[in-house]
Amino acid sequence: MTIERVIRIMAGSFILLSLALGVDESPLFVSRWFLAFTAFVGFNLLQSGFTGFCPPEKLLRRMGFRKGDGGACCE
Repeated sequence: MTIERVIRIMAGSFILLSLALGVDESPLFVSRWFLAFTAFVGFNLLQSGFTGFCPPEKLLRRMGFRKGDGGACCE
């Protein structure tokens, strides 16, 4: 599995989990403050798109994940 794929899975999981924990109507609701985490993840995705800097990428590389081949994400 490539670093890019793991980061997409992590970001999607964090967003879905924080929405489940932060939306009042959810059966898993804990606090509306979890929506701040959703915004944080979204902001990091946005800045990563512009700057190319992604902190989890460095960690995943050290863990032995390989970099993608640069192909399209939806092939």
